[in-house]
Amino acid sequence: MSGTGEEPEQHEAACQICGKTEKSALRRAMTVRPAISRMIEQQWGGWDENGWICLDDLHDYQHRYVQKLLEEERGEISSLDKEVLQALEEQELLSRNPDIDFEAGLSTGQRLADRIATFGGSWTFIIAFGIFILLWMGLNTWLITTRPFDPFPYILLNLVLSSLAALQAPVIMMSQNRQEARDRARAINDYQVNLKAELEIRQLHQKIDHLLSRQWERLMEIQEIQIELINEIKKER
Repeated sequence: MSGTGEEPEQHEAACQICGKTEKSALRRAMTVRPAISRMIEQQWGGWDENGWICLDDLHDYQHRYVQKLLEEERGEISSLDKEVLQALEEQELLSRNPDIDFEAGLSTGQRLADRIATFGGSWTFIIAFGIFILLWMGLNTWLITTRPFDPFPYILLNLVLSSLAALQAPVIMMSQNRQEARDRARAINDYQVNLKAELEIRQLHQKIDHLLSRQWERLMEIQEIQIELINEIKKER
């Protein structure tokens, strides 16, 4: 009875796709997800649920299945998805600080514009500009009474304020555009990290299923050994 049970096991312990026979690299075909099993059957032409498949081929078809899901969802695989899939295959990290790369590519004028926009939107600028206006009005109203350089209604001051507003507006707009670009870079990085995390979780499910199948195989082997021992004990009696 034990001899007849070993022969089919040895005969079937080979990958259905590449023919690999190394036991440690094989897993049961019945533990593969149904969607991946259907894909293998469609592309390979045959699939036996009672057979075996090696981990290399399984990972290859898992990768193809993920690509197929992305293609069906968006119609085509974007460059971001390709980067995520490549990082997933090469076990690379996608989580990084996009601000570091963004700041490294700024020119001197862009950095200056950001500093001006930051200073122009602070209480320091408001207080300093208020003091400047009061001093200007005080000089031309009370301190210089004979020949003030900008008498009331302060036409020169209005010109200075108009020029300042005309220059400050485009500087602030440039800074806002760069802030939007920085936010887009952060959103792209978050999307890549979340997508990779989702794919990693799927692979963890596959690994857990594999561990469970290996434990089931070991339990079956132990049970067969116990049955053989019981039969031998019965024969001795």
